[in-house]
Amino acid sequence: MSRIGKSPIPVPSGVDVTIGDGHVTVKGPKGTLERDLPSVITVRQDGDALVVERPNDERQNRALHGLVRSLVNNMVVGVTQGFTKELEIVGVGYRANARGPAVMELALGFSHPVNITAPDGITFEVPSPTRIVVQGIDKEKVGQVAADIRAWRKPEPYKGKGVRYSGEQVRRKAGKAGK
Repeated sequence: MSRIGKSPIPVPSGVDVTIGDGHVTVKGPKGTLERDLPSVITVRQDGDALVVERPNDERQNRALHGLVRSLVNNMVVGVTQGFTKELEIVGVGYRANARGPAVMELALGFSHPVNITAPDGITFEVPSPTRIVVQGIDKEKVGQVAADIRAWRKPEPYKGKGVRYSGEQVRRKAGKAGK
């Protein structure tokens, strides 16, 4: 039995969950999220909790059981608390500059600035020129936007320069050995 899949999802007050055939909509104080679910997995509301069930113990259904439970739980957490990813910029002259909540300009050592526009539901904060905070209600979108920003200049192992997640450890390599 899936230990993740069998635990119920608590629904806080102020969150409205609508379950249709293979479709879940979650409305909360921060916004609305929708998702289509696999047809074999069922989600039902049991009082103030959601229960995810599977029809049998086949391998595919066991895998989908925990996945669907995690996805629906992320939707409930997203519309109540939201998600954030923090990035750090390391390097001389590397910096970020906010041009509003949805546009950001990065100087990453290229001959031109890198302009990044946030997709719908995502906002940027730049508390300092070397820190970026990506916020939103959809966990997948927040993670993907943060990964796209990091991909512009990944941390390199010799000097450690680049864009990294907050708290990410970069393994350093020794440079060339001198004579």
